Amino acid sequence: MDKWFILQATSPAANVLETVRGLLQHRSFTMSNPNRIRSLIGAFAGSNPAAFHAEDGSGYQFLVEMLTDLNSRNPQVASRLIEPLIRLKRYDAKRQEKMRAALEQLKGLENLSGDLYEKITKALA
Repeated sequence: MDKWFILQATSPAANVLETVRGLLQHRSFTMSNPNRIRSLIGAFAGSNPAAFHAEDGSGYQFLVEMLTDLNSRNPQVASRLIEPLIRLKRYDAKRQEKMRAALEQLKGLENLSGDLYEKITKALA
């Protein structure tokens, strides 16, 4: 099942983010299974650069939503999933600005885990 989620998350289709959001409700997906999280959310953010780095910032906002949820559920998984977002210096100024805003949004979380805080502050420095 994990491979199928990976295939869906890395699709070149224009509506892949919509598909990924829909798959969050799939009966075989659960936010309590780290492998499922990595295969859907991690594959989207880490292996689908065209969709994740969409000009409108929708990929970044999606990851912020997921990391906000995972921050309290499983901070170790959240810490691994943030990797594509903290590499902001590799991208053009427009994307960097949106990535920075997403990181600032996460940094403002009241109960931000130590692992995420460390990675976010280092990326924003």
